[in-house]
Amino acid sequence: MSAPAPLLINGVEIRDSFAEAFPMAGTRLIITADTPRWAHTAAASLTGFATSVIGCGCEAAIEREIPAEETPDGRPGYAVLIFAMSLKDLKKIVPLRAGQCVLTSPTSALYAGLEGGSPVPLGKALRYFGDGHQMSKNLGGSRIWRIPVMEGEFVCDEIVGSTTAAVGGGNFLILARSRPAALAAAEAAVAAMGQVRGAIMPFPGGVVRSGSKVGSKYAGLIASSNDAYCPTLRGIAKTALPAEVESVLEIVIDGLSEGEVAESMRAGITAVCGLGAAGGVVAVDAGNYGGNLGPFHFKLHQLMAQEAGR
Repeated sequence: MSAPAPLLINGVEIRDSFAEAFPMAGTRLIITADTPRWAHTAAASLTGFATSVIGCGCEAAIEREIPAEETPDGRPGYAVLIFAMSLKDLKKIVPLRAGQCVLTSPTSALYAGLEGGSPVPLGKALRYFGDGHQMSKNLGGSRIWRIPVMEGEFVCDEIVGSTTAAVGGGNFLILARSRPAALAAAEAAVAAMGQVRGAIMPFPGGVVRSGSKVGSKYAGLIASSNDAYCPTLRGIAKTALPAEVESVLEIVIDGLSEGEVAESMRAGITAVCGLGAAGGVVAVDAGNYGGNLGPFHFKLHQLMAQEAGR
């Protein structure tokens, strides 16, 4: 019996693999300020050092810029998504980051961007900074807090909603002929995926060069370099790379639901394939752990069947 024909899109092989992802708890926050610059500064600070729960305790990134006419207070803003491994962790992480990174940022305000689910404290926790001078008001059935600061007032919703239907760890690997080709493909993917609401790429610029595998030969290290995808180790370690591949980059996706992760992956892989073999892309692969650790399996052939005409 002959092997099935490979799945090709614009000369790029879509490998018959799957991304293995995990349940998470997540929420969305809306940060506003007097200018886009300061709204972005607060959002970037809030989501800093949040690439992986393995070392950072949470995964977070800016979801999108929000025009002033769409924000709660009519000022420029940004939406951010934050994910943790449990609601307990999320309820601890969110007020800590909000207090250190948004309360402190000039002209900022902080609002709930998600309703429903278990409430996560915002102003409910931060109000104590007002030392008894804080004031609350009910607007449209929701409570906001006005906390005095030296520059004026910090306005903050009391709580934000959450979801336990969030999914973390969706991913795909870009296998390319050169480092410039891999980077160009990754940048194209991140730009396309940035249009998908409800999903983020938490690593720097949305891209990971240090993909990992579970475990290590060193005791106590739970993850280590994914040597099967390191071109410099070809001939030393068992490789998963074709001979022509000289560079690999990974994109990791977290979303508020399984569907948003799938949509983001599809958008990114489509953008990569848009550059095609002529752009130096050889194949798209995915990282998994044999299907034994995460209940969400994003199968590349199923995701990309329509784009491939199957």
